[in-house]
Amino acid sequence: MLTGSELLAKVKELGDASKSDLVRSCGYVSTKKDGSERLNFTAFYEALLEAKGVDLGGSGKVGKGGRKLSYVATVQGNGNLLVGKAYTAMLDLKPGDEFEIKLGRKQVRLIPVGGVDEEE
Repeated sequence: MLTGSELLAKVKELGDASKSDLVRSCGYVSTKKDGSERLNFTAFYEALLEAKGVDLGGSGKVGKGGRKLSYVATVQGNGNLLVGKAYTAMLDLKPGDEFEIKLGRKQVRLIPVGGVDEEE
C-alpha cells in the first residue's frame, strides 16, 4: 500500500482513473475468504488525507461528544458570546469564578479577578 508522497504521485499520475482503479493501483486491496478482492476505500482515503497533511488522529483536545475543539467562538443571535464547557474544564474554571473584561481592537480578553494581565 502506497503512502505519503508516493501515494500522492500515483494519484496524480492516474489522473482521471475511476475510484476503484485508484484504490486498486495504490495497493489498497485485500482478499476475502471466498477469494474475491475487497477494495479498502477507507484506508485509502485516510492515507490520502494524511499524505496531504490532514491529521486524522486523536491528538487534538476533544470536547463533549468526542468532537474536536475548534477554538472558535461565535456571537449568538441574542448577542451573547458563549465559551463552552470543554474550554472552561480545560482551564479548571468553577461556577462563580469572576473575570475582568478587557476590550481591545476587535478582541476580548478575560482576566481572572485578582489576576495579572500579561499585556499590561
